[in-house]
Amino acid sequence: MSKGRTNKEIVGAFCETVFVKHDLSTLDECMRDDYIQHNPDCPQGKAGFVAFFTDIFAAVPDFKYTLLKIVAEGDLVFMYSRTTGTHTGTWLGMPATGSKLDFNVVDIFRLQDGMIAEHWDVADTLALFTTIGKAKIVA
Repeated sequence: MSKGRTNKEIVGAFCETVFVKHDLSTLDECMRDDYIQHNPDCPQGKAGFVAFFTDIFAAVPDFKYTLLKIVAEGDLVFMYSRTTGTHTGTWLGMPATGSKLDFNVVDIFRLQDGMIAEHWDVADTLALFTTIGKAKIVA
């Protein structure tokens, strides 16, 4: 997956395969086993990533990822996206709500030797967690 490709192309293909097609089978080609995750909800390593997204895709089977912008600089790739879907199964300890999800995310990936090595994200978790009842807005 990564031979002769730019970092931007590697991450773009990864997102298309994983987030759009819900296919976790090609991670050995683009993600390091010791992948570092800075989102506290997602366990460390490639195995933690697989477990986290297996749970998401089961809880939100109509999970839809729309890439809005991708920018690369050096070993970093920045992505801005929109995620939508329906919360029909247990996720992050929350039973199914049937709620429609619609939130934006900025992801930052660091690559090392043509492989995804590290990830940070900033998500509109207020919109997400308010929708599924994990957060309450207090006046």
